[in-house]
Amino acid sequence: MVGILIRNATIVNEGKQFVADVHIRNGRIEKIGSNLSVREKVIEIEATGKHLFPGAIDDQVHFREPGLTHKGEIYTEAKAAVAGGITSFMEMPNTIPNVFTQELLEDKFQIAARTSLANYSFFIGASNDNAEVVLRTNRKNVAGIKIFMGSSTGNMLVDNPSTLEFLFSRSELLIATHCEDEATIRRNMEQYKSQYGENIPVSCHPLIRSAEACYLSSSMAVELAKKHGTRLNILHISTAKELELFRNDIPLKDKKITAEACIHHLWFDDGDYERLGNFIKWNPAIKTKHDKEEIFKALLDDRIDILATDHAPHTMEEKSQSYLKAPSGGPLVQHAFVAMLEFYHRGMISLEKIAEKMAHHPAICYMVEDRGFIREGYHADLVLIDLNSPWKVEKSNLLYKCNWSPFEGETFNAKVTHTIVSGHLAYENGSFHEEQKGQRLLFTR
Repeated sequence: MVGILIRNATIVNEGKQFVADVHIRNGRIEKIGSNLSVREKVIEIEATGKHLFPGAIDDQVHFREPGLTHKGEIYTEAKAAVAGGITSFMEMPNTIPNVFTQELLEDKFQIAARTSLANYSFFIGASNDNAEVVLRTNRKNVAGIKIFMGSSTGNMLVDNPSTLEFLFSRSELLIATHCEDEATIRRNMEQYKSQYGENIPVSCHPLIRSAEACYLSSSMAVELAKKHGTRLNILHISTAKELELFRNDIPLKDKKITAEACIHHLWFDDGDYERLGNFIKWNPAIKTKHDKEEIFKALLDDRIDILATDHAPHTMEEKSQSYLKAPSGGPLVQHAFVAMLEFYHRGMISLEKIAEKMAHHPAICYMVEDRGFIREGYHADLVLIDLNSPWKVEKSNLLYKCNWSPFEGETFNAKVTHTIVSGHLAYENGSFHEEQKGQRLLFTR
């Protein structure tokens, strides 16, 4: 592996900014300092005026392989992630077949080893009848257990109280939950069907998948975790009400219960359904402007610990159907980092806080080994950003296999110029170097 020397970068790391060189050797950060001299042959990158971040770790993506590859593949979506500054991802088990066994889980790791430009891990999925299998998962090399406490997609709803008790009481792995109360959603759906028949407007989505449904399920997960001392991370918080469930008065490393927000719940609100319709139909639903603003405040004050994408592509044809037929989810990995940097340009968040929520905190929460920080000896997962290089999101520059984005037409001020994955220069000014793939994430549990 050829080494890399980054010159004169403004490093954003662990609450500080400072200008330094970074020498990368054998896939890791060899040295951070001023005016570094290197004897061996290296790729030299002049970074004066640019900002160097730790690569983002996205703890919630749906890359659709196997079984749904008309929407996306690990190969295509990992490339989009790398171009967007995400160097590591953790992918969800609601592919086809659902990842309910150790064998199916390992199959996905093998696909990623062959095709993923980004570093990778996967969750094993829980069902009402595979709890014993789930508990055999290796905590050292698997991201965690995913429990759908609401049937967002597929047949993965876990609603058996004894199964939930068993998993929360016995798991040595982190449990990540999708929390929406199924009975509440069904009741709301019937109400709106009686009013609109099969022509329910998409603007009703946050009323059907309501704040009440989210809180009932999230509070139940928190109660279970407190009862059993479980390591719980609740994904994609979408309501102001849920924020009361989380603490910011203890260090992250000591938290047993953490929370994640996603970029779409910070960027969009229910006023955008008229313009974007099903293209911002997610589960949990994008809700009110008040919810959006309160989630952002919680991200800043550390009640929300992690920022992720919930990247979940569907085809244009699928999304163009009526509300009841159109699937939930959308593509985000290429644009999440620059969208957060747009909030920086608006004076809403610091660069240091972005690095914390997108890299440092996922690494701490999941106990990722030697990643998430710019430190000597750590894997070189790095993203070089030009903060003042405006560009417009258009179909011609989309990398998602589905070839659409809810951000189309948006102009972002910041641009990812280089992405280094495990010491390999994977992306450079619009071009990919694919001769080396990403690595499997390991965990210090």
